[in-house]
Amino acid sequence: MKRMIAAMAAAALLTSCQTAADLPLVGKASAPKSAEEALEAYYRTLPESFYPRAPQGPALPAGDQVLTRILVASCFDEEKEDSVTMRSVAAEAADLFLMIGDNVYGDRDGPAYVNNQPELDELRQSFSDLAARADFRLVREKFPMMVAWDDHDYGANDAGREFPFRRLAERIHERFWGLENEDVGAWPGTYYTRSFGPEGKRVQIIMLDTRFFRSPLTPTDEWNKKGKERYIPSTDPDQDMLGNDQWTWLENRLQDPADLRLIVSSIQVLPTDGHGFEAWSRLPKEQERLYRLVRETEAGGVVFVSGDRHTAFLYRDDAALPYPAYEITASSMNVAFATTTTETDRAQVGEGYPPENYGAIGIDWTAGTVSLAIHANTGETVRELTAQFR
Repeated sequence: MKRMIAAMAAAALLTSCQTAADLPLVGKASAPKSAEEALEAYYRTLPESFYPRAPQGPALPAGDQVLTRILVASCFDEEKEDSVTMRSVAAEAADLFLMIGDNVYGDRDGPAYVNNQPELDELRQSFSDLAARADFRLVREKFPMMVAWDDHDYGANDAGREFPFRRLAERIHERFWGLENEDVGAWPGTYYTRSFGPEGKRVQIIMLDTRFFRSPLTPTDEWNKKGKERYIPSTDPDQDMLGNDQWTWLENRLQDPADLRLIVSSIQVLPTDGHGFEAWSRLPKEQERLYRLVRETEAGGVVFVSGDRHTAFLYRDDAALPYPAYEITASSMNVAFATTTTETDRAQVGEGYPPENYGAIGIDWTAGTVSLAIHANTGETVRELTAQFR
């Protein structure tokens, strides 16, 4: 009963003009200072059985294992029928699989804060449904996995730090993927990094969190106009993508030794003028801050990896970093909206690929090159480029 009172009080604060001091006391506890604080106290009381769990998967590769092929994918609707794409991924040979956002669609029934639903029932059910799928279980059982989240497995479309139930969303994410006892489970947000391979063949994979700390985006003034479809670049001098702690952490991690660095961002990094949907370009000061950080830390071998767009793309930008910067956008596994696209960005290499797809990153250590490939849902290569990383 006390748990229920706390949850109801916190939810009421979110949708009314109550102050935190107006919240009823629970037991002998003092009044919380904010709705998020009240919810946090409530969330700590939830039993482990409250959280859905993914099937157990293989451990990550050993720290000295040389990686030569990594799969990457995003945007998977757990309610759709058996997925050709997921089964094609399961048939692949690779060292690692990166599932990089919108891994479920747990906000389909509307934002939780509108429905005054602090337990995120829909999001938890979506993860339970994913765990039960035979096609996902094949992938989970075969590949070591690293994961990032995006808005639909965060809990609200296009949401950032303003999402009032983000702390529970984080708990759901980390427990489902078995991360709660790892380093990432010890701090707010879902960012983490792992490195594989000996000196000279070391891959660093940096999983960013572009949700938990992100400041609001600027809505478009011309809905659906090309280049301004949903958002325009922010002019807010205090715009923030990663939050102070994550920015500091990233600066330190970019100084770790590595030959190839995959910086995984759920939203696109390099595109600037091809669309007006979510991307780092909507917070342009933060986009430049990311580039500047790579330059100042002298981090070599950076390749960006992203999802989100329901279309796959390849990019090259010769001006962002001290060396050519590349990005692969792999999206989506089973939420395709079109068969062709006319979208073009100044950094784009070739045409986008809107049908269902996944990506593959191949590493040739002898040549010092990385191949970025987009595969159709049946497995054939439909787009590819090769980049020198050393």
